[in-house]
Amino acid sequence: MKVISIKQPWATLIAIGEKQFETRSWATKYRGELAIHASKKIDKGAIYNTLPIIQALSEHGIDKFDQLPTGVIIAKCNLVDCLKSLDTWTDGYILEKHTFIYSPEYEFGDYTPGRYAWKLTEVKQIEPIPAKGQLGLWNYNL
Repeated sequence: MKVISIKQPWATLIAIGEKQFETRSWATKYRGELAIHASKKIDKGAIYNTLPIIQALSEHGIDKFDQLPTGVIIAKCNLVDCLKSLDTWTDGYILEKHTFIYSPEYEFGDYTPGRYAWKLTEVKQIEPIPAKGQLGLWNYNL
């Protein structure tokens, strides 16, 4: 199965269904099953500086960054599309295929025009599986 390593809290926001897009500087042609790996790094600035992140996590009982799992695969989903960010507007961002990103989703990623938003569906949390992360898409036998 293909896997993507994502820093926390972003990986957990995907696993709990609060984040539907993963933003990257690069596009992928891959479509299909994708596992979400929570890397060992935590973006502490994001946790403490963005109210929608704090609210989303606390709604799921996560009040401290040390409660976020790291170094483990925590979810499976389907990667169904990869859309280029085209422009900003008053209420959010405009992606390819007439897709609009509103709050709080745009606060959960970097939608700077020219970047890519990977659309994730059918997200399911799984029992954490220890794994060493890698850059890019990588393979793991689940």
